[in-house]
Amino acid sequence: MPVLNILHLVGSAHNDFYCDLSRLYAQDCLAAITDKSLYNFQIAYITPDSQWRFPDSLSREDIALTKPIPLFDAIQFITTQNIDIMLPQMFCIPGMTQYRALFDLLNIPYIGNTPDIMAIAAHKARAKAIVEAARVKVPRGELLRQGDIPTITPPVVIKPVSSDNSLGVTLVKEVTEYDAALKKAFEYASEVIVEEFIELGREVRCGILAKDGELIGLPLEEYLVDPHEKPIRNYVDKLQQTDDGDLYFAAKDNIKSWIVDPSDPITQRVQEVAKKCHQALGCRHYSLFDFRIDPKGQPWFLEAGLYCSFAPKSVISSMAKAAGIPLNDLLITAINETLGK
Repeated sequence: MPVLNILHLVGSAHNDFYCDLSRLYAQDCLAAITDKSLYNFQIAYITPDSQWRFPDSLSREDIALTKPIPLFDAIQFITTQNIDIMLPQMFCIPGMTQYRALFDLLNIPYIGNTPDIMAIAAHKARAKAIVEAARVKVPRGELLRQGDIPTITPPVVIKPVSSDNSLGVTLVKEVTEYDAALKKAFEYASEVIVEEFIELGREVRCGILAKDGELIGLPLEEYLVDPHEKPIRNYVDKLQQTDDGDLYFAAKDNIKSWIVDPSDPITQRVQEVAKKCHQALGCRHYSLFDFRIDPKGQPWFLEAGLYCSFAPKSVISSMAKAAGIPLNDLLITAINETLGK
């Protein structure tokens, strides 16, 4: 296998939070995959001012030493680099859509889902509608804009239609709590979902990996929730911040999350539903879905998270490791799917 020139697309033109989140995952990936006989890595780093940098590493020092350039110059530079494949590490909406589309225009293949699929998955209501049409169970819900009045009787979960990491999510138990919860959610998006609260049995994620024309269900990851103490997950369960302002992973331990024993009967049931979701949304290479399992064992689709940074702490990487698929093999599989090998 010849050495592949892989460009890591990192950062965010949207805000500092997504820029730091992207850098966190990409750094983890770059530190873990170091086989220079297989890969030559380059970095394109975009900041909220829409400037591009091509630093030697993602350390703050190297980024600061690298000259920022506008999009036009960045495109000129990229087209001279003989890039074989791009690895998307951007998690903001523009990064998952517009910036991926740029590489379609440049005719540079990239791992992961296409901009149109990413846009659908990022809009929770649209993703729900599509998987529901494929006969996947979804909680009853309604999409609200500013000034709309909810009609669903609590308990409900209120969430911004397009934010991740549980930003702006609230469990509403009484009608009197609606106003404050809606105000909080509208801080993150112009549309909000009010969704029937599914009584808790369990909450899991399921990853799907495409390989040689087959969809492989990966081991489930389960999250610490409790009907009384913690009926839903929130932002601090997923990400936290150091005193220096750096983000770090909060959920990546076996206290807040763990891999479900593959012999658990829920595994096959969820994997079958997840494959339906993958196909209904038109996913490629890999996909990731969140499910609520009610007390009767019925999976309910919550949302899709169609990204993987190929960092050891990425959910799909953790699931693959539990299935006996090392990180390097996971990346090679995705590269082969992308390049049609």
